Amino acid sequence: MPECVLDRVAAGESSAVDDCMSQYGGLVWSLARRFCPDRTDAEDAVQEIFIEVWRNAGRFDAAIGSESTFVTMIARRRLIDRYRKRSRTPETSPVFEDAVACDNEQVDRAEIREEAARARRQMQRLRPEERRVLELSIDGGLSQSQIAEATNLPLGTVKTHARRGLMRLRRLLGEPSGIGPEETRA
Repeated sequence: MPECVLDRVAAGESSAVDDCMSQYGGLVWSLARRFCPDRTDAEDAVQEIFIEVWRNAGRFDAAIGSESTFVTMIARRRLIDRYRKRSRTPETSPVFEDAVACDNEQVDRAEIREEAARARRQMQRLRPEERRVLELSIDGGLSQSQIAEATNLPLGTVKTHARRGLMRLRRLLGEPSGIGPEETRA
């Protein structure tokens, strides 16, 4: 029985593929993350690399180099090919538009933060049960049935509090500068 994992892959041994991924997965992943711009691209690259390793496992020769060197060379070639392919794709937007887009993103983020803070202030004006349901949904990421379970309220009641709270919040946010009759008296 062959000793090295690549010989086992080349021989078609069923467990060899899993052993190969376990043994060289970390190596291939670290190389892919260095060469690829994002996680999704790196995941695709890792798949391509292992397919290439499995196709070429029969070409491995321990007299020439180690298994890790063989896997690294295949990974390196594959990643360079991917890099060249990406760099051949021309940039479609002019530099000026990129600068404007960057500035717009910063402005958009500032506006979003400002609106979120305004919404938080207005949420304080909601009835306590409406505010609690909305906070559990927004901050806690809970579904309405999870909120019902957490608060020991019937699901219908949770839905009503959420609907009424959102309707009231929408009305409060529609007021100029968020100042309503209750705030003008204070």
